Amino acid sequence: MEQFAKPRLLEQVAERCRVKHYSIRTEKRYIDWIRRFILFHDKRHPSEMGAPEVEAFLTQLAVVRNVAPSTQNQALAAILFLYKEVLCIELPWLDGVTRAKKAPRLPVVLTELEVRGVLAQLDGVHHLVASLLYGSGLRLMEAMRLRVKDVDFERFEVTVRDGKGGKDRRTMLPNSLVEPLRYQLEKVSSIHEQDLRNKIGPVYLPYALERKYPGAGYELGWCYMFPAKSPAIDPRTGITRRHHIGEKSFQRAIKGAVRRAGLTKPATSHTLRHSFATHLLEGGYDIRTVQELLGHNDVKTTMIYTHVLNKGGQGVRSPLD
Repeated sequence: MEQFAKPRLLEQVAERCRVKHYSIRTEKRYIDWIRRFILFHDKRHPSEMGAPEVEAFLTQLAVVRNVAPSTQNQALAAILFLYKEVLCIELPWLDGVTRAKKAPRLPVVLTELEVRGVLAQLDGVHHLVASLLYGSGLRLMEAMRLRVKDVDFERFEVTVRDGKGGKDRRTMLPNSLVEPLRYQLEKVSSIHEQDLRNKIGPVYLPYALERKYPGAGYELGWCYMFPAKSPAIDPRTGITRRHHIGEKSFQRAIKGAVRRAGLTKPATSHTLRHSFATHLLEGGYDIRTVQELLGHNDVKTTMIYTHVLNKGGQGVRSPLD
């Protein structure tokens, strides 16, 4: 790989991702897709290729590998980023791409009893995070990245910073989670004091805040609400920091909880968010309110949950009933 991909090119991609404030997950995915693109075309340098080669690669993903539409779109985004942001080459509109077909899919939704059955199979921080996903409608990474300062116990609010699409929003903090989260905050405070004594580096701050406010990373308010068990080296800066807990371990915990609860539905951590929205609509809450709580740009996205309500999409009662 070092001989054909010119590591300097991939380093430029990583650097440009950081300049654009992309997350490290996006950075890694973009680099992976660019590497696959180069391999597909027999290790040719991207500057020697153009729209036809991009079209061929994306078409192969849809036709041969039968990838999901979101996967093909992610590959396209990575390659366009390479050409536009790194190579400074504008590709013509890609009309020759065979698009992966997006079949309509209804979200998996659990009943309230099933949700409580899954939660009963979890304990500790995993139970608390899962309760937030269902009780506040958070996405998994929104919960993972939750900071101490973004939980308002007095107003019963959770503020989501830099959520999907780079947006902020506020959602509810369930009354039943106030005391468990206060107890979690005590543990976070204890870990924070220990890290200060041990000279552990500051917590990661988004964008240029670390330069603008050099001491903020050492403040309790910026600490993650669900910190990792031990500090680790930041791959971007080499600084030893304490990050948040890993999403993969949580997803494994959810998978095990679903199995132990005896459910046959293919439920995941995101199913809890789907269930949050559906149960609010079933409870009679306005769809616009649910849209705001979920952080959807368009109410049409929220309307998919009307198709899984007990009484059907329009609240119609079957004549058989």
